[in-house]
Amino acid sequence: MPAPTGGPDHGCMAELPVSVPASRGSAERAVLARLSALDRFLPVWIGVAMAAGVGLGTLLPRLDDWLDELRLGTVSLPIALGLLLMMYPVLAKVRYEELGRLRSERGLFVASLVLNWVVGPALMFALAWAFLAEQPEYRTGLIIVGLARCIAMVLVWNDLARGDREGAAVLVALNSLFQIAAYSLLGYFYLTLLPGWLGLDTQGFEVSIWEVAKTVLIFLGIPLVAGYLTRRVGLRRRGREWYEDRFLPRIAPITLYGLLFTIVLLFAIQGEAITGKPLDVVRIAVPLLVYFLVMFSVSFLLGWAIGLAYSRTAALAFTAASNNFELAIAVAVGVFGAASGQALAGVVGPLIEVPVLVGLVYVALWAGRRLYREPAASPAQRFAR
Repeated sequence: MPAPTGGPDHGCMAELPVSVPASRGSAERAVLARLSALDRFLPVWIGVAMAAGVGLGTLLPRLDDWLDELRLGTVSLPIALGLLLMMYPVLAKVRYEELGRLRSERGLFVASLVLNWVVGPALMFALAWAFLAEQPEYRTGLIIVGLARCIAMVLVWNDLARGDREGAAVLVALNSLFQIAAYSLLGYFYLTLLPGWLGLDTQGFEVSIWEVAKTVLIFLGIPLVAGYLTRRVGLRRRGREWYEDRFLPRIAPITLYGLLFTIVLLFAIQGEAITGKPLDVVRIAVPLLVYFLVMFSVSFLLGWAIGLAYSRTAALAFTAASNNFELAIAVAVGVFGAASGQALAGVVGPLIEVPVLVGLVYVALWAGRRLYREPAASPAQRFAR
């Protein structure tokens, strides 16, 4: 989530100016205090946006038809604008220049790739079929979420848990670029090929690799190029201090505004289906909760088992446990439409992610004290820019 100096940037947040408390106990008590009010209550804002969308759909029953008249492929232009606005600040923050450090981070690099692109998608596939086998739309939406690896929000949770900031930045940059090539291929594999190989009843549901690839290129490719160019030009002309301390906090709230705007429109379109099946949100949330807990636990234990220091283990665990819900929502809407169950599944994700990941920060600090000889908290100088 975004830094206290800026508004929420759900998929990728401005870095927190971390101050190190005097003791480990005070560090844990300070976790929530180091989140801005907007970050802390993001689930509330999302809930309000959902309710506002349902109300808007009731007041304007023809809103769906009006939005349908302005389309970019399968996506209404207003919704497409919201999706692009969500992604741009996220990708303007990614430290692409850190990719050159990959050669010296081989162990962390390999572990992250395996967790993010093998274990994570496979786990979400299994959970989706276990919890929602008879609900193909929600099941597909969950799998889409599992394929959208977090590209920068991890920096916030990593800072709160006192993880390795520079190591996390390298992994974020890597995932940002890797998603362009990997997302559509893995989407086709998990949504079409693998269910057939396993003999699972897909109820005639198949996804074209080109539909997913086209959506990813539009809603990830365009803001990726814009974000990369913004960062490159900003750093060259004004320097890192201006770019990260002044520019990024100013554009960070755009992600929240785009997210809430998109949620209002999605729930305005889906209002009738949602009010008729209120427990569907709970059914979607349960496997997501299991996913967060399992991915974090497996990743943290793997980092400890292969001998990574606590700071590296925390960076690895939060990178693997987080997801890029902006991209998942964009793919769900772009491929299946705003009124689809897939889009609803994508929207439920950020509703529960904030409280769950805040809880996992406490878990990381607790586990760091028990599994490592060195204290989980690093010296204050470690967090200096």
